[in-house]
Amino acid sequence: MSELRRVEWSPVAVTDLEDILDFIARRESPERARLVHAGVARRIASLTKHPLRGRIVPELKRIGVTAFRELVVAPYRIFFRIDGPLVGIVGILDGRRDIADLLAMRGWKV
Repeated sequence: MSELRRVEWSPVAVTDLEDILDFIARRESPERARLVHAGVARRIASLTKHPLRGRIVPELKRIGVTAFRELVVAPYRIFFRIDGPLVGIVGILDGRRDIADLLAMRGWKV
């Protein structure tokens, strides 16, 4: 049996999720926001057992950065990094937007 990983959220990722859920609750419904939250939580919880399940972020891979992986809860992309026994959630972005632009706004050179 493989070792369980610990998942840690960055402050940016927490804010990302809060902003997404607030937007959905206002534009669609609080129930829809709860469903999205449950889907995100389920996918992230799976990383404790299967941290390599996500793909390397394609926009970053093109420039040689392979340390970041992602899971998709359509249309949202959950960005994370594996560091030994730790899986760090670094951001949650709307996949309908230009990811390179969003990452550049955060100071990532893409």
